Amino acid sequence: MKTILIRGGRVIDPGRRLDMTGDMLVRGGRIAGLGKDLDMVARGADIVISAAGAIVCPGFIDLHVHLREPGFEKKETIATGTQAAARGGFTSVCCMPNTRPSLDSASRIERVKWIAARDGLVRVFPIGTITLGQQGRDLVVFKDLADAGAVAVSEDGRSVVDADLLRKAMSICQALELPISDHCEDPTLSKNGVMNEGDKAAQLGLMGIPAQAETAMMKRDIELAAATGASLHIAHVSTAGSVALLREASKAGIRVTAEVTPHHLSLTEDMINGENANLKMNPPLRTERDRQALLQAVDEGLISAIATDHAPHSAVDKAGGFENAAFGISGLETALGVLLGLVHRGELALLKLVERLTYGPAHVFPALRTLGSLETGSPADITVFDAGTEWIVDAGGLASMGRNNPWLGEVLRGKVLVTMVAGNVAYVDEKVHAWEGPRCSPVSGKQLMQSTEMPW
Repeated sequence: MKTILIRGGRVIDPGRRLDMTGDMLVRGGRIAGLGKDLDMVARGADIVISAAGAIVCPGFIDLHVHLREPGFEKKETIATGTQAAARGGFTSVCCMPNTRPSLDSASRIERVKWIAARDGLVRVFPIGTITLGQQGRDLVVFKDLADAGAVAVSEDGRSVVDADLLRKAMSICQALELPISDHCEDPTLSKNGVMNEGDKAAQLGLMGIPAQAETAMMKRDIELAAATGASLHIAHVSTAGSVALLREASKAGIRVTAEVTPHHLSLTEDMINGENANLKMNPPLRTERDRQALLQAVDEGLISAIATDHAPHSAVDKAGGFENAAFGISGLETALGVLLGLVHRGELALLKLVERLTYGPAHVFPALRTLGSLETGSPADITVFDAGTEWIVDAGGLASMGRNNPWLGEVLRGKVLVTMVAGNVAYVDEKVHAWEGPRCSPVSGKQLMQSTEMPW
């Protein structure tokens, strides 16, 4: 592995409350040093990357992505999904189990890990199912999944409707210290809804999904977590009522964490016109009141992680009108630019944003707790980004196979410059200034990418 010096950036390490301008040395795949004016020659750096004017922080961690492989390779593959992750600054992603076949056995977890080791550009942590085939009837063998490397379990895209079955699952997972990532949705309330229930849905003549579809199931599951002592993680929180439930759970000392998506923090139902299916997602976009409650929860730390719920679809999946289109958006590559829009508008502090993308998610699932830090000796998973660079979201320029992105054609302000995994460059912008070799000859971003080995 090459020794790399990242020079002159604003270094932010939320876990240590560190915010300074300086240099960072990477050696042997780990953070080797941090300070001002580190001596490149004495330290023997092979590559020097200029980070002047940019922010250097721990690599982003996404607790909720759909890599689609196996079974849905026409939508995404582990190769293309991790390339998109690297371009978005994510060095670790947790992949959801609603593949075909679903990730309900040790062999299927191991298969995903093998493909990720072969094709992936970033770290991939599989999440297993709660029931066999996600059918909601028979529990999986949780110990087998945990031993194979599952970092959590989930029925992603649906809830475990049978409360007694979920209670049993929680009891087993509590003993194994295996978290449950919970999609909270009461299907008897959501039914055939396609957007948030309210005046806007009525105006457009579309079936609505009430906020209570999320909160009713969430309240039940929090009570079960309290009774069993299980570690419960609430996926893609979308309503003010859910925030209130999280606050109550936190005061009661219940082991509940939560994530929110960039789209629920930045968009509302008012953007929906009934035509753009890229605004159709589950849970749906809610009201401005809900959005403000989510922002407040992120600010407080009540919601400790921002996760993309990256859900790539083909053009066919999104065709046929808003009602018939598949739920979900492709969001890994635009997440930072969207979130920095909140920072630029004064709705979210930069330091808190970085924390919710790094240290926060690293401390949700136990298997990730060695990540999210720039402390000396830690894995050199690093993201370098420029908060001021503007760029246009172009479908042809996306690495993900999914072009179902609400920000297509829009200008975002904030761009990833370098993504490094275990000391190897997984992505570098072509405009990055770097120097390589014994006489420090300048190289382009493209050359730098070619001159370093891939992470795995």
